[in-house]
Amino acid sequence: MAPRTVCRSAVLGPLVLALLAGPAHAADRNRPAAPAPADHGGRPAAAPAALPTPDTAALGGLLRTALAQGAPGAMARIDDHRLSWDDHATVYRAMEGVADRATRAVIDTADRVRIGSVTKTFSTVVLLQLAAEGRLRLDTPVNHYLPGLLPDDRITVRHVLGHRSGLYDYTNDMFAQTVPGFEAVRTKVFTYRQLVTRSLQHPRTNAPGAAYAYSNTNFVVAGLLIEKLTGHPVRTEYENRIIKPLKLQDTFYVHPDTRIPGRHAHGYLTPDAKGAALVDATDQTVSWAQSAGALISSTRDLNTFLSALLGGRLLPAAQRAEMERWLPAGTGQAYGLGLRRRDLSCGVSVYGHTGAVQGFYTYAFASKDGRRSLTAVATTSNNGAVHATMLRTLESVFCGRRSTVRDTPLPRTAAADDLTQ
Repeated sequence: MAPRTVCRSAVLGPLVLALLAGPAHAADRNRPAAPAPADHGGRPAAAPAALPTPDTAALGGLLRTALAQGAPGAMARIDDHRLSWDDHATVYRAMEGVADRATRAVIDTADRVRIGSVTKTFSTVVLLQLAAEGRLRLDTPVNHYLPGLLPDDRITVRHVLGHRSGLYDYTNDMFAQTVPGFEAVRTKVFTYRQLVTRSLQHPRTNAPGAAYAYSNTNFVVAGLLIEKLTGHPVRTEYENRIIKPLKLQDTFYVHPDTRIPGRHAHGYLTPDAKGAALVDATDQTVSWAQSAGALISSTRDLNTFLSALLGGRLLPAAQRAEMERWLPAGTGQAYGLGLRRRDLSCGVSVYGHTGAVQGFYTYAFASKDGRRSLTAVATTSNNGAVHATMLRTLESVFCGRRSTVRDTPLPRTAAADDLTQ
């Protein structure tokens, strides 16, 4: 059945807000139905409390604020299965600004973007599927699978996926100066082992298992594990295990190619010097990140992915339970295995990942059961004020008008950009 438009708001300046009943794309019509979520014992879980209606006016205001703070473009998409998994999702889309500063083309939620560290959740799903197949054990040392890679045999696969390995994050040095650091690696192609070697030139930050400490090095190791255990490039495993089964149309791993295929938004890196011109960072190998942050996707595909993951369609219950063994990871946050939990002001917790790669901030989260999912994107990075504003989209979408967080941007120094989000 063709999509039926229930309400389309007037265009106010460059902001577009649309409410559609039924799927917005053919891919939505083909989205496989999911079983009712189960608890960790395999029993059907109790029906979750209904979430409030998203505050789309506040969402639009946040996107406008992000533009005022320096983002050329910002957008968000909400997919909401309000009644049951097999109903047609209600889709909200919000767009503000431009996709390309040169052509002034208007940004759209159909535009593909670089999703940065949201890639880590994809990598974790692949490894947990391998664990379900008996090809990997989470509490086995990494060196059992990759002999001699790490200097400490106590570092396990679980430590790596939960950022508790103590391995130094090599990007701290690589991007100590934002624009020069980026230009130095924009077209370079690294091997995984070269990146691990950069990390091992520094002392470890913690003993294995001692504490959460975010490090891109962990998910470079994850990429090595995927390739060693399967004999395939990570691209093949993403495609065969996630992209093709979910019929994702906009998700690609093109490394070491530099271009985003098809329709896409440009991403703009904010220099460290106040007032300096933005740098178009769209074209790059992202070889400095690879399995830690090199995927390309869209708001629609990321919502589909998170809904499938949290709705129980990508992992067996036992591996989902491992993914959601939470440890504190900062105020209002916890981290499991490749998955972040954020606790909102209204008492709702949401699950997903943030991503920062030169030129793009991505925020991809869903409710516990996956029925409501949000992906929001700003087309800049190294801008702490934009980052703080975009995080507030979670409050608007999952708390609705009950949110107690004021729409007051944090100063840039209070939320400094970090390519390890």
